[in-house]
Amino acid sequence: MIKRNLNDLLGFVTVAREGSFTRAAATLGVTQSALSQAIRGLEERLQIRLLTRTTRSISLTPAGERLIQSIGNRFDEIEAELDALTALREKPGGTVRITCGDGMIQRVLLPKLAPLLQQYPDIKLEFDMSYALRDIVADRFDAGVRWGKTIDRDMIAVPIGPPLRMVVAASPEYFTRYPVPLHPNDLMAQDCINQRMPSSGGLYVWDFEKDGEKINVRVDGSLIFNTVPPQIDAALAGLGVVVLPEDELQSHLESGQLVRVLEDWCPVFEGYHLYYPSRRQPSPAFSLVVNALRYENRPRQPG
Repeated sequence: MIKRNLNDLLGFVTVAREGSFTRAAATLGVTQSALSQAIRGLEERLQIRLLTRTTRSISLTPAGERLIQSIGNRFDEIEAELDALTALREKPGGTVRITCGDGMIQRVLLPKLAPLLQQYPDIKLEFDMSYALRDIVADRFDAGVRWGKTIDRDMIAVPIGPPLRMVVAASPEYFTRYPVPLHPNDLMAQDCINQRMPSSGGLYVWDFEKDGEKINVRVDGSLIFNTVPPQIDAALAGLGVVVLPEDELQSHLESGQLVRVLEDWCPVFEGYHLYYPSRRQPSPAFSLVVNALRYENRPRQPG
């Protein structure tokens, strides 16, 4: 009975966190029907409903909310302790889950972590490519990547790259049709490439600063994307002005395919950081990942 209850409770916790029997079943490696039957059996033994199911969604009942709050963290603690046991192994192993943008994976994470994987073949890396400001604790990621200024203070933040600046740029062909902007407000008369923010749902507001003066510009244009690569493609095709971190556009600026403008209005800001909960006891595998990603030209931080 104890074993059955533990298995069924784990199934309930996974369904509650994923918000889907399909995703939870895939995570646990069981069939959806088996998982549904297990949850139903748990409810029958407890004689109380934990989930409200409709054809389109799943939600927690008050009893389900109480149960997930009381046992969810305990499963996390057990998993963390099991991961910590790998310290006793000769070779560190286990899975490290990181959420970040796809460009960051290509430019920074994979180049830095490839040697680590060759040295420690028992370590596995799972990447979630997302531009949203994910809650890494609730979504059960080991770490995430964000700009330093956007990370909550209760997280440990480790720099993984140099300071950056935003770049406003367009193709030379575009500037044959539009005047070169000399002030951020000039962008309101330009065809700008917008980005839909996945967390808020709004459009990204272009921020500028010069000599202590700060200006926020809500630009307009014929194109809106929710990821970076198509913004770059559109700018290269002469379809508009784009604003992106300098490292995203560096090769195109150096080749002359894109022309930088308003450079004196684009200050330097904190670059990308790997962040993770300060309360977490890092596994040996996770510590190796952090050290491999750490930007060495900056002062070392705890972690």
